[in-house]
Amino acid sequence: MKKLSKVYIALILIFLFAPIAVLIVFSFNSGSSTSVFKGFSLHWYAELFKNAAMLNALKNSLILAISSAAISTVIGTAAAFGIHHMKKKWLRRSVMTATNIPMMNPDIITGISLMFLFVFVGTLLGLQTKLSFWTMLIAHITFSLPYVILNVLPKFRQMDKSLPEAALDLGCTPLQSFFKVQLPAILPGVFTGMIMAFTMSLDDFVISYFTSGVDFQTLPILIYSMTKKDVKPTIYALSTIIFIVILVLLLITNRERTSEERLEAKRLREEKRLRSAIAKSQKTGKPMRVKRVSESSIEVSHGRSMNLTKIIAVVCILAIIISTCLVFSVFSKRTITLNVYNWGEYISDGAEGSYDTNAEFEKYCRDELGMNVKVNYNTFSSNEDLYAKLSSNAVSYDVIIPSDYMIARLASEGYLQELDFNNIPNYEKSITDDFRGLYYDPENKYSVPYTYGMIGVIYDASRVSEDDTGSWDLMWNEKYSGQIVQYNNSRDAFGTAFYKNSWDVNTTDKSVWDKALAELQQQKPLLKKLVMDEIYNMMETGEAMIGSYYAGDYLTMLDNQADNVDLQFYYPENTNLFVDAMCIPTCAQNKTLAEEYINFMLSDDTAIANAEYICYASPHANVYNSEIYQEDMGEDAISILYPEDFDFHEKYDANCYKDLPPEMKEYLNALWIKFATE
Repeated sequence: MKKLSKVYIALILIFLFAPIAVLIVFSFNSGSSTSVFKGFSLHWYAELFKNAAMLNALKNSLILAISSAAISTVIGTAAAFGIHHMKKKWLRRSVMTATNIPMMNPDIITGISLMFLFVFVGTLLGLQTKLSFWTMLIAHITFSLPYVILNVLPKFRQMDKSLPEAALDLGCTPLQSFFKVQLPAILPGVFTGMIMAFTMSLDDFVISYFTSGVDFQTLPILIYSMTKKDVKPTIYALSTIIFIVILVLLLITNRERTSEERLEAKRLREEKRLRSAIAKSQKTGKPMRVKRVSESSIEVSHGRSMNLTKIIAVVCILAIIISTCLVFSVFSKRTITLNVYNWGEYISDGAEGSYDTNAEFEKYCRDELGMNVKVNYNTFSSNEDLYAKLSSNAVSYDVIIPSDYMIARLASEGYLQELDFNNIPNYEKSITDDFRGLYYDPENKYSVPYTYGMIGVIYDASRVSEDDTGSWDLMWNEKYSGQIVQYNNSRDAFGTAFYKNSWDVNTTDKSVWDKALAELQQQKPLLKKLVMDEIYNMMETGEAMIGSYYAGDYLTMLDNQADNVDLQFYYPENTNLFVDAMCIPTCAQNKTLAEEYINFMLSDDTAIANAEYICYASPHANVYNSEIYQEDMGEDAISILYPEDFDFHEKYDANCYKDLPPEMKEYLNALWIKFATE
């Protein structure tokens, strides 16, 4: 049984730590793949310290975690003191039940509830921006408090009740009794509670996502927003550093705790020996000689507790100072902040020596406009996430970059401002007639095209016969059963069935949607998995043979494919086309500066740099006609992004997604649930 238990524990440890081990190994990968190891290198650690957005997100996470941990520790300790001294049991149980609600409640419920509360209060106070650093701080304190209370309360129960009473009898005030007698006794619980609060805050995503403002993005939110493309190994490098730092802190903490336990055990033994000697002396009536009780252990133990108290006090003070500095930096009037909301990994950001678009715009504003501008760049992972943020009226963005169907929806619901094209002169110079007058903005009032692209089929040519390719039928070919991956979202998955049969992808005829469901149900036994960004690793490593995805992302996969994989790509006859465009929402606070930003994005150098970095097709005429761009991208990539004899207007009008009526969206969701769960 002992051997079996050891094997069981070993399996658990392997299950828990194997992913971390893989993460650490791939943080030293010389290639950019997160699945194929191409050699040892410190390249990604160097890139990490060049990535301003990631370092800023890490700084924000640490500021938030330290601040919320310090404040929740103070409030939680005071709350535990009050609960411990309640005389009525029913009242104590009721308070504890209420206290545990934030811990037991699902995070998504807590996050949405707090968001609604902050929006409601902000509206009553007339605030233009309802969500900010302060709302995140309050939210983190709220869910951290129960962990502090649950760690501190048992220490109050374990403490000798006579100690505070003796202190009061000897002349201490209640406050002196707490800080000089009770606090040292409960300090291990206070310290543990603070560490747990810090860890919970640093790791939180769901509640932070719903309560965050435009001016404060934490690391978990930044990583989540990267799901537009695969997560880069810089995240592995950062995670490795965090893991090692936490591991070292835990080892130091455990060492100190072990030392304290030894000293405490020694003190208890000496106290027991002293009491025994005194009792024997009283019984016999004879004075007894005993060795002088060593006070060193008591003094050292007390000293360590007091030192720990000082450390906690210093952390709390530092948290207050950091938070104050943050307030001054956020609300500084010297710098104009431009809030930009874009897809993750959808702009040239200076990574690996690339052009840093936002930094160059800030430089342009200083040099050409005489303005000190800070671009506050945030990212989203889907059009629906963007819509949820705007419709909540909780945040304020100056520039957003949604997709076509979402632009139509936002415009119809009054969330977009009309653009002043006098402030965007590059629009006339660069955007061709092909990308004007499209259905989502027929009068060209609300948007400026940023990128466009098409969906195609990716396959491993080393294992898939060329004779089977060319159409959507490959995704339904029984020969490759178990090696096909399908979209894990309803619109794109149903889209493949619609395009396969040349049906209208925007129809409101429910019977056609039922036929599409039957097509997907026929395909389902052949599928390996429903995926989104998992397709990167699965196709790059050869885990899957066939999948449908965006052309620009296929070009990204080519750089990371394994040696035994030969990824190829083609467009079926009917396929989805999309356009992403720059818009200014009605909540924008700097409309003129936002138009200046859009104009800057259309300048030749910036547009070329962004097109090269994200690998999507550009509607900018000077990008496609640039010899530098064509040479850098290569003939194969150009032929994929810009097919010959391609009538964009004809293809787009026939195959783009349009915003469905509410009843059809509900019907689609019902069909998707049926497909995914059966």
